[in-house]
Amino acid sequence: MPRRRRKGRTLNGLLLLDKPPGMTSNLALQKVKRIFNADKAGHTGSLDPLATGLLIVCFGRATKISDFLLTSDKHYRVLLKLGTTTDTGDADGRITREQDASAVTDVQLQHAIRRLTGDIEQVPPMYSAVKHQGTRLYRLARQGVEVARSPRGVKVHRLEVTQRDGDLVSVDVHCSKGTYVRTLAEDLGKDLGCGAHVVELRRTGLGPFVDPSMCSLQQLEESADTDFSALDVLLLPVDAALQSWPALAFDESMMEAARHGRAVRMQEPPPGEIVRIYDVSNRFYGVGTVLGDGRIVSKRLS
Repeated sequence: MPRRRRKGRTLNGLLLLDKPPGMTSNLALQKVKRIFNADKAGHTGSLDPLATGLLIVCFGRATKISDFLLTSDKHYRVLLKLGTTTDTGDADGRITREQDASAVTDVQLQHAIRRLTGDIEQVPPMYSAVKHQGTRLYRLARQGVEVARSPRGVKVHRLEVTQRDGDLVSVDVHCSKGTYVRTLAEDLGKDLGCGAHVVELRRTGLGPFVDPSMCSLQQLEESADTDFSALDVLLLPVDAALQSWPALAFDESMMEAARHGRAVRMQEPPPGEIVRIYDVSNRFYGVGTVLGDGRIVSKRLS
């Protein structure tokens, strides 16, 4: 049976989308894919519907780097409300408890913040995509079912209070993959004895992209034209997501070996386990894994 041809244009690159509130990440992705009339697109880590900010959309070959970005650190700006607990940990949930938080001092808040910084363990929330016996936890939660979850190790590099107005607290978060900001808020509330939840959440950074310029869906709609030229200039090259890795220039013989799937040996391999590979004309080719014996196994991404 012949393969069905994909509909749409073949694109390769990255779009830094500013996801609007009240929309799932997948719906935002589908809207972007439609606007660009792209045949293949994916994103690099979901944001809750309540959340806004950086959602990286990968087109074409750029989808192959999504795993690298999924494992990267993330940055958030968060508005928390002390004294109110919800069943989801954020403002989209049902209020389950309200307490007076007026007695919580700034000193107590700072001490609790410090206890949540560094290497910590989190219990994944019921409203999450973690699976239990093959079923997503959020599906069980919507049925009113709660199951035991094992704690997971995460790293909170920075958790800093930037402003406080009564029971509303603004914080900046820099954390590792797998960190749930909603759980940070809940754990902070438990430590303070008053409960807490996320009111607003904005992702401001992912991997090498920290506080970048982002495109809104409205901007994309307004830039759409018949030949897509105004949209295509908004795309970043695939290797823009890999700039923190060492770069290597392969000569023609090395490139020939790489194209045929053969490992390339170097007398002095670069530090690190993963590198960017370019040809003699400085065209990006792909990524390479540095083996212990100095050989480099490459994967084409261009």
